[in-house]
Amino acid sequence: MAYEEYKTKESVVIVYTGDGKGKTTAALGLMNRALGNRQSVAFIQFIKYWGVSEHIFIRDIQGLYKDKLLLYKGGKGFYRAGALSPKHITEAQHKQAANETYNQALKASQSGEFELVICDEINNAVHDKLLTVKDIEELIVNRAPNTNLCLTGRNFPKQLTNLVDIMTSMTKIKHHFDQKYLANKGIDF
Repeated sequence: MAYEEYKTKESVVIVYTGDGKGKTTAALGLMNRALGNRQSVAFIQFIKYWGVSEHIFIRDIQGLYKDKLLLYKGGKGFYRAGALSPKHITEAQHKQAANETYNQALKASQSGEFELVICDEINNAVHDKLLTVKDIEELIVNRAPNTNLCLTGRNFPKQLTNLVDIMTSMTKIKHHFDQKYLANKGIDF
């Protein structure tokens, strides 16, 4: 097929998943690319509510991009069904935070106001049953026609693969956490 025969989609759905490092980092690179093209971006953060480097960076550049860049930090931290979270947050509190964050993502993706909506760690929220597979499907199917959507986190629901345009699985070859080393600031968070 000749290059001239290719066409452009109005918007795409991108998934960064897998057990390797780099999903959020890839989404941040996508955010930078969109902002560099003068597009508006909503970065919706599921799970991570504490002060991670990406929050500080986005907060610092928001003044430069003004209404072209939205950061919404939702979630109550890492969660595993049946286990009390480190901050003694109940399952109901985790579910409520995930649903509030999802509603922000849905609003941003349907508004037509943003050319890119990043839902960071949403796959984890679905895998941990804080949200449903149907929630992600609704986000994908009902987004505004001009809105690109990026979904990150481990365990993207396989049954939705046919709704995705670009999917990358980050594969862990080696990570120092496996040798009981904690995450490094500026590298891992």
